[in-house]
Amino acid sequence: MKKFTLLLAVATLVAFGPVARATAEDTKKATGNKRLLLVTHCGGFPHSSVYTAEEVLKAIGPKNGFDVTCYRFTEDPDQIVKDKGVERTALEAYSDKFRGATKQPVGKEHCGRINKETLKNFDVVLFFTTGNPVNKQELADLREWVKAGGALAGTHCATDTLYGESVYGDLIGAYFQGHPPGLQKIKVKVEDAKHPAAAGFKDGMDYQDEMYIFKPAPYSREKLHIIFSIEADSFNPGKNLVRADNDYAISWCREEGKGKVFYTSFGHDPKVWKDEKFQHHLFGGLKWAAGELKGDATPSKK
Repeated sequence: MKKFTLLLAVATLVAFGPVARATAEDTKKATGNKRLLLVTHCGGFPHSSVYTAEEVLKAIGPKNGFDVTCYRFTEDPDQIVKDKGVERTALEAYSDKFRGATKQPVGKEHCGRINKETLKNFDVVLFFTTGNPVNKQELADLREWVKAGGALAGTHCATDTLYGESVYGDLIGAYFQGHPPGLQKIKVKVEDAKHPAAAGFKDGMDYQDEMYIFKPAPYSREKLHIIFSIEADSFNPGKNLVRADNDYAISWCREEGKGKVFYTSFGHDPKVWKDEKFQHHLFGGLKWAAGELKGDATPSKK
């Protein structure tokens, strides 16, 4: 009887083990899609459009070749913090903050850490973040993952992230310095019309969003391949944000070892995420970063 029970247990494990242990790799094999991780942890200012980004990417990601996972919170959810004079968990405090901007809660199911082990489950990591979504060791893991062939992408406030961590600044390509008030209507200068991320736009096209201006360093055309910039005569940054070089980049890409990095500063306005032009631009960049489409990454200065 004991022998029969043992055989039955083994048979059950063989039959049902693979189903119980299904992973992102199994999903990738089943769908043929790349695995995209959207990170929207907002240590600083939380944009209301981060939830719109989730909705849009989950809705159209699969038909564009990406199965999407979302991490809203990337710290220790059980850590006790003091919030407005009251002790509570870090997750409870963050959930209130996130809900205030998006009207959406954050639960344990929305949490995840970014490290050497979890990165194995993804092909592309897309930051729509502020503050510090990773600690120093996790940042080191992220960089090594990219250098080994991973793909990092960032939208809008991904450059308003991890100040003081030069490794990240060099990786994403620039740090946010400021922006004029409100939304700005500008003309887009397409600097590489052949790049997959140029899809959806034509040179001189009008577009409206919050326009970022970047600090002098680490931004550099000697390191970055610029895809879009702003036609300088269509844009008034205000006297305190004027760049001496009149260089107002919007989107770029670069290579990091065997991996690739793509960034676009568009994405502040929720309407932008629902715009097909932006969607073509974003997915073109993501497909390039994931190695699905070819495109130049030669630094623009060269």
